[in-house]
Amino acid sequence: MNVTEASAECAAVLDGVSTAVIAERDFLESVLMGIVGQGHVLIEDVPGTGKTLTARSFAKALGLSFSRIQFTPDLLPSDVTGTHVFNEGDRTFEFTEGPIFANVVLADEINRAPPKTQAALLEAMEEKQVTVDGDTHQLPDPFFVMATQNPVEQEGTFALPEAQVDRFAVKTAIGYPNEDGEFDLLKRRAARRVQSPSVERVLTTERVRALQQAPESIHVEDDVLRYMVAISRETRADPRVRIGVSPRGTQRLFEAARARAVIVGREYVTPDDVKRIAPAVLAHRVVLTPDAKISDITKATVIKDVLDEVPVPTID
Repeated sequence: MNVTEASAECAAVLDGVSTAVIAERDFLESVLMGIVGQGHVLIEDVPGTGKTLTARSFAKALGLSFSRIQFTPDLLPSDVTGTHVFNEGDRTFEFTEGPIFANVVLADEINRAPPKTQAALLEAMEEKQVTVDGDTHQLPDPFFVMATQNPVEQEGTFALPEAQVDRFAVKTAIGYPNEDGEFDLLKRRAARRVQSPSVERVLTTERVRALQQAPESIHVEDDVLRYMVAISRETRADPRVRIGVSPRGTQRLFEAARARAVIVGREYVTPDDVKRIAPAVLAHRVVLTPDAKISDITKATVIKDVLDEVPVPTID
């Protein structure tokens, strides 16, 4: 699939999802950027903004299988990965797949599950396989996790370790719709007889796999590569930062930038692509110092300041 075809496919998916989800186009592009870049997305937002609908709508538009896991304090790793069940007929144990065996997995309120269960999901995200009782099982291809967190209610939750949040390629928020958007939401509801909107299928599993290979043909100039490296290294030198962006974070920035180029239909990455996606790709990878936290400095502010500080290369 060439870049022009891939961009047209991305536009069709975004248009399809937009028929169900009332959200800014930038948010939907961020989620799609994670899918095209073969990464995972973490959405931190209040309940009722459409996080579940977003995941289900993307799965339907992409023609992929969908599974939702409601994370709770009593959720066990086997409830996510699956377990062996005894078959009385032939007196053997058979593996029963857990809900993680889907192309698109919604890990709803991931911070409500205990660390052991979180670790099982995060390992599957990284390795794209699960190991149960010594047996390894491959997850479907493609495999994409969209996890959600509620930033308001923290009682009875288990915050994701900051080092583990690094597993997500993108962290974003859907936000409240504007007045016209909320009005449109009600108009759409009045025009249908079911509570939840539906999305038409746009792609197939094979087309999604081809779409995920499209970024491999995107060209990135050496000056832009050095720009990405400089941004990451500047976060490590910032006095407000205890742990800066890791080399893995730099690679995710590279992959996300190429995915964005595909979405907009360009065969090369520009510095503006990097600046546009850096907050969503890098902010959650930064660990602030205690003094910075006390001063109410946010990770987004640090990334913004870094982008202002690092010279932007000029590309002919």
